[in-house]
Amino acid sequence: MKNEKTKEFKKRLYVLILQTIKLVESAKKSSTSRIIGDQLIRSITSILANYIEGHAASSKKDYTNYFNYSLKSANESKVWIALLKDTDNVDRDKTAFLLKELDEISRIFGSSLLTLKGKNKNI
Repeated sequence: MKNEKTKEFKKRLYVLILQTIKLVESAKKSSTSRIIGDQLIRSITSILANYIEGHAASSKKDYTNYFNYSLKSANESKVWIALLKDTDNVDRDKTAFLLKELDEISRIFGSSLLTLKGKNKNI
């Protein structure tokens, strides 16, 4: 069951990355959108990369650290998407799904980190 949830979450992250790449590719061609888009691609791909690294970690501390990196990358990605949206470099409607998905993913990582650190008594 846990393996299945892990696979589903990896797929969810992968789809998020693909949608983000499509958003960046559709952005207006300007130096600003290129720079912000590059930063966004780095941060959004880092979420999945660190999640996968975390599952290969040799200690609980490393596992927790990689989850923390994923959370930070998710939060950073929200900033870059908001900047693309608010500078009118992309279709605002296309950003709504991504921002909502990143909020949910951030909550999942945040909750997981609390559980890993033994601070979430509800889970």
